[in-house]
Amino acid sequence: MKEKIHIYKSDDIKITYDVNRCIHSAKCVKGLPRVFDSKKKPWIQPENAPGDAIARVIEKCPTGALQYKMLNGEANEKPPSKNRIILQENGPAYFFGDLEIQDADGNVILRDTRFSYCRCGQSKNKPACDNSHIEAEFKGGVRVDRARLPESKETEHGRLIIKLMKNGPALLEGSYRIESAAVGQHESKKNIALCRCGGSANKPFCDGTHRKIGFEG
Repeated sequence: MKEKIHIYKSDDIKITYDVNRCIHSAKCVKGLPRVFDSKKKPWIQPENAPGDAIARVIEKCPTGALQYKMLNGEANEKPPSKNRIILQENGPAYFFGDLEIQDADGNVILRDTRFSYCRCGQSKNKPACDNSHIEAEFKGGVRVDRARLPESKETEHGRLIIKLMKNGPALLEGSYRIESAAVGQHESKKNIALCRCGGSANKPFCDGTHRKIGFEG
């Protein structure tokens, strides 16, 4: 996963923008257009709003492309008490929570509170989504077999480990709430394997198709 970071600062806040993780969800430009305006240069102008207002909008960015650090003594972003996985129809899965992405050997690739997870297998910036699902015409529903996920109800979830197996699925370790228009909300702490190749017949779960199609990632 490659970074391409741009930095914008005011007296209140320092904003970092990772071009490679942005998929133009438009949460920022709709949420605070006087700061985030793609028609202007620079397109981020943090001096146009208080730092706390900017922070609230950045925390809605589902990809983690936008991050911030408060420079005025106010609190920085904290992980939410519960980890959420929000499945997008024919698109990525948005992760919100106390997230740690690891490689197959357990080396930490990224710690974050927000991440857009590629489900189509075509991203050039795996495991992050880069909108390749659009050109690939990826078909990935949002239904989940609840019977595979024993329900759990916890006040706080703690850290969610997303372990990327070489040329294979992502293994989830920890508690989470999986959400979609079809499934509603369902909490579980069962370790599961999520499809990364885009070919599983049982999405979002892995069914071994990555081995048949020679997935690399």
